[in-house]
Amino acid sequence: MKKLISYIFLTLGILSMANAKDYAAPSSDFVLIKGGSFTMGSPENEDWRSNDEIQHRVTVAPFYMSKYEVTQKLYREVTGKNPSFFIGENLPVESVTWLEAVEFCNALSCRDGRTPAYTIGGGGKTVSWNREANGYRLPTEAEWESAARAGTTTPFYSRKVPGADDANFYGHYPYQIEQNYFNDEVLETRPGVYRGKTLPVGSFKPSPNGLYDIYGNVGEWCFDFYDEYVVASDNNAVTNPIGAASGTRRVNRGGGWNDFGKNLRSAYRAAAEQNTPLYNVGLRLVCNADDSVKGTVTTTEIKSTTNTAVKKALIIYYSWSGNTRGVAKEIARQTGFDSIELELVKPYSKDYNTVLNEAQRDQHKQARPALKTKIDQKKWAEYDTIILGYPNWWASIPMPIATLLESYDFSGKKILPFCSHGGGRFGQSLTAIAKLAPNAKISTGLSVHYSGGSTLSKDVAKWLEKNGVK
Repeated sequence: MKKLISYIFLTLGILSMANAKDYAAPSSDFVLIKGGSFTMGSPENEDWRSNDEIQHRVTVAPFYMSKYEVTQKLYREVTGKNPSFFIGENLPVESVTWLEAVEFCNALSCRDGRTPAYTIGGGGKTVSWNREANGYRLPTEAEWESAARAGTTTPFYSRKVPGADDANFYGHYPYQIEQNYFNDEVLETRPGVYRGKTLPVGSFKPSPNGLYDIYGNVGEWCFDFYDEYVVASDNNAVTNPIGAASGTRRVNRGGGWNDFGKNLRSAYRAAAEQNTPLYNVGLRLVCNADDSVKGTVTTTEIKSTTNTAVKKALIIYYSWSGNTRGVAKEIARQTGFDSIELELVKPYSKDYNTVLNEAQRDQHKQARPALKTKIDQKKWAEYDTIILGYPNWWASIPMPIATLLESYDFSGKKILPFCSHGGGRFGQSLTAIAKLAPNAKISTGLSVHYSGGSTLSKDVAKWLEKNGVK
């Protein structure tokens, strides 16, 4: 009997060791995030908070997370490709779509002898996640925020607002610079360098959880479809949330090399279609640390019914200084499409310093300035494509564009965005459009540096051709 009992315990011990080995950290490049309960989202008084950041309690199981964003070297070794705009072995891979990120996770799992987490069907429309698999995967939104916060409820994991010496972002614009633009000496973190490109992973000090570049460099794809948070009643914690079962946009977090400080916050949520490559979004890997989460979940992309061909398009834009207007006129010249410039009931000041205050005030409180421009609803319905133009104001859209997006039905329409900018390209403006027009197809955009210069005509022609507009 003693021998039998000893044999049973030995067998159980071997099984336990095997199970522990299955869920061991893949390498020293991964750190254990212990999991547990935390407060997700931001308090209502957090500066530059978005309405989709409602605070709620969440519990996540422990998991391993890579210290570093996936490099171009690793991505190329596994896939044989490198889609990145900025090229360098130790730079983070970017311009990778959400679907490509999922495929990469599976391929790396197979290479390393781990069980792939995902099953992809319907040409990528349906993705199922085996939550018990020990393979590499994308973090959920809740896992990402839990790891980024490192036990904090403040805008960033550090008490001090990160500056250009702490993260790679649009360093001219640290957190809260907008309302202190003419008096930045009151800020603890002053404006710093803007590098305008990605940097090698691990270029700055790690977070308290041992994660490098959790803020800035590139945004990081998460598994979830973008939607309102599921909040439990009576302030109970939601356990291991995974987002909606279907949707039109996937979430990315952390902000990138061209983002303002406000968009690096732990609670900030960015979103894009799962087949959209973004030059400031890459990925960071996670994998299970134990077998406590069971089952398989299936998610389905709700595809737009938009036709690929452009039949009838409207160029509609907002311009203050005239840069966006110039781009719009060039598009109209090359296409012959109808064109409308948005006017406000109460226009912004023509004085530069004054308009900075007015426009920042509106963006800060997410105001919706009334539009003097009105479009007949019957005529609106005739357009299958909206070529939407605006200046990049503080890494987002001007609030007159937000008014437009909420005033008309963009369902089933294709949006071709273009913006004029001073160095930040689109910033987070595409996310703003994606959130306000969730049932529209957002095609490849055109970002023009100020007025575009001598290459504007060629740049517009190339962009139109890329979008199937002859």
